[in-house]
Amino acid sequence: MRNEKIINFDKLMNWPIPEVRQKYTKRDTMLYALGVGFGIDPTDEHQLRFVYEKELLTLPTYPVVLGYPGLWLKDPGTGVDWLRILHGEQGLRIHKLPPPEGEVIGKSRVTGIVDKGAGKGALLYTEQEIYDASNGELLCTLTKTTFCRANGGFGGPSGPVRPVHTLPDREPDLVQDLNTLPCSALIYRLSGDYHALHVDPSVARAAGFEKPILHGLCTFGVAGHAILKSVCDYDPTRLVSLDVRFSAPVYPGETIRTEMWLDGNIVSFRARTSERDVVVLNNGRAEIRA
Repeated sequence: MRNEKIINFDKLMNWPIPEVRQKYTKRDTMLYALGVGFGIDPTDEHQLRFVYEKELLTLPTYPVVLGYPGLWLKDPGTGVDWLRILHGEQGLRIHKLPPPEGEVIGKSRVTGIVDKGAGKGALLYTEQEIYDASNGELLCTLTKTTFCRANGGFGGPSGPVRPVHTLPDREPDLVQDLNTLPCSALIYRLSGDYHALHVDPSVARAAGFEKPILHGLCTFGVAGHAILKSVCDYDPTRLVSLDVRFSAPVYPGETIRTEMWLDGNIVSFRARTSERDVVVLNNGRAEIRA
């Protein structure tokens, strides 16, 4: 009989996630932009501003790779079966866009744990704040939901569960197709997520996929690009927040179609692969500055 790992609610709620101090350069900023597909058309002057050091701009989704504490859930003391976790939701709120190069401090904490019941898994909510190391200014707040598939039934609270943003019941106001490259995952991983699932065919097959899949946060960045292009006229200071639920993987080389609904300063969105017509991001909500 398999020995299931058991979450200790109080212990995990107070888990000391390591603080991260990270220096990054213009090269890192450009590499991230290349990883989410900027520069596929090297003559597009709007995209060049994010991949060319001359008057370089920072992408608003770049903070998802800054101050990252790593896979701290691998520590056996957490009680989490880290081999069976999934990235369920991601949120980003930008207080001040990070400069193209600098140094940041990432501070993370557990904000909630929901026990969905035996055989149904658990939800782990975390928050990460990113500060400018030079002056202590808060730049961004990231929120994340991790689905711990093997950890339900530990006797924890059954709520509250974060509400899901509901998409409008009408045809999208805007649709934007953006290509990924067959090598997109190989580029994106150089921004810090080296999980073998995204590069090693044998690992991908063992996980049930026909080949390596794209990082979820890379898909997140592509959807951010679609909103930046379609709604913000490529002005990165106009994107205030971005929240989304991951619903299916993307294979590198597929086209990501982002469908958007505009209601004042709120953009509701979802994304699907054009080739397979599979929704890969759902219940998306972005806030735009006028």
